[in-house]
Parts: sequence; structure tokens; C-alpha cells
Amino acid sequence: MTIAIVAHDGKKPEMVGFIKDHLDLLKSQKITLVATGTTGTHVQNAGLEVTRMESGPYGGDAQIASRLVEGEINMVIFFRDPLGKHPHEVDVNMLMRLCDVHNVPLATNLAAATLFFDSLKDAAG
Repeated sequence: MTIAIVAHDGKKPEMVGFIKDHLDLLKSQKITLVATGTTGTHVQNAGLEVTRMESGPYGGDAQIASRLVEGEINMVIFFRDPLGKHPHEVDVNMLMRLCDVHNVPLATNLAAATLFFDSLKDAAG
């Protein structure tokens, strides 16, 4: 399973904490992480393995969306800052729309991401 992780700037620490809290699950399920560039850097700096795409404003969201369309992404965890302005909002909307088009689970906040990961734990037994 491959999970894409993306976080707006104000949500990056929350994403790193979430990933660290679920490290055992990620390793036991052999889950591969793919991230936009800056989010990926934060995750790598926390000592975790991740494949990095470009930063969101430089096409990282579009790169993840492309992999999603090709069937290479099984879930997207995107900690969004709904109150901020983002220069690549069109790409963000495209990624979320493609999750719906291709029926790929999308969590946009900590509560939803936690439920998704809890379901992965339950499925693993």
C-alpha cells in the first residue's frame, strides 16, 4: 500500500507527529509513503523514510495526482489549512477531485486520518 502525505505549512508538525505516532503500523503493513517536497523533508528530518515529489507550489500535488490516476496511490492524507491562502489552490482542488473520481480515500484532518489508520489496524487483525 502506498499512502501520499501532504501538509500545508502550518500543519507540517501535526503531520510529522501523526506519522511518528503510527510508525509501528506503517512498518508492520509495509506501507510506502510518498509526499510533496517540503512535507517529505520534514518527515525525513524526523528520521522516517519517504519518497519526495516536488514542493506543492512547484507541482508536487500534481505529481501525486498523476500517480493516483495511474493506480499507484491507495490513500491520501492531506492536512489542509482551510484558513490560509495557497498559490497552488488549483492543484490542491485537482488532487482532492481526483481522489473522488478514482474512489481513493482522502483524509483532510487529523480526526479522519486517525480513523483511516485505525481501520488499517483492524483490517490487519
